[in-house]
Amino acid sequence: MTMNIGYEVSSIILIGLFLATLVAQLISKKYHPLLYWSVILSTSTAGTTMSDYMDRTLGLGYAEGSMILMTCLLAIFAIWRLSESSLSVTDIKTSKVELLYWITILFSNTLGTALGDFLADDSGLGFSGGAALIGGLLGLLVMVNFYTKVSKVFLFWVAFVLTRPFGATLGDVLTKSPEKGGLNFGTVGSSLILVSILVIFIIYTTVNESRKAQLSMVGNGSTTNRLEYSE
Repeated sequence: MTMNIGYEVSSIILIGLFLATLVAQLISKKYHPLLYWSVILSTSTAGTTMSDYMDRTLGLGYAEGSMILMTCLLAIFAIWRLSESSLSVTDIKTSKVELLYWITILFSNTLGTALGDFLADDSGLGFSGGAALIGGLLGLLVMVNFYTKVSKVFLFWVAFVLTRPFGATLGDVLTKSPEKGGLNFGTVGSSLILVSILVIFIIYTTVNESRKAQLSMVGNGSTTNRLEYSE
């Protein structure tokens, strides 16, 4: 690690950052794009160090760490399902459900990191092979979504877990040297490309959701999702 503070200390710091942004999000009475994406970013960074701490510091390894995280994630889903009628992210209207949502996001990112490391390091696929495999699985999920009646909520959460290792392995493909199967864009170049894509996506979704919320309020004034606009 660049700062040489270890995975344990990094995990404590980044989990603290996650909790700080989470509290701010939970007490907010309306949707703030910057705050929302700050929580998303904090779950991603905290999830990365949590996975590395389990796999490397504790010596569990990628496979065993992934199994433990999968068990934790399934337990969270079970608690959520027992307390609410749906696991849909479009039906989050209370702080209690939102808390379960963010905990699920955190463990999904942690599991995704462990899976990505396993594919890149232990499976023999390498960075490009791992990215191609997960990209293919995500494409398959898109096809299943459009052409079957499989639960869209189920497909969403499977896709969400897969996006994390896809992003990690794709990032390695962009940054690593050709000898390691990468494109050698470097950390700075790759970061600029990915940040630009993210900013464009955030602007698009924010404008789109704003228009939908305005139409909804004009139409019936119903209660909206806590992750979109005010209650």
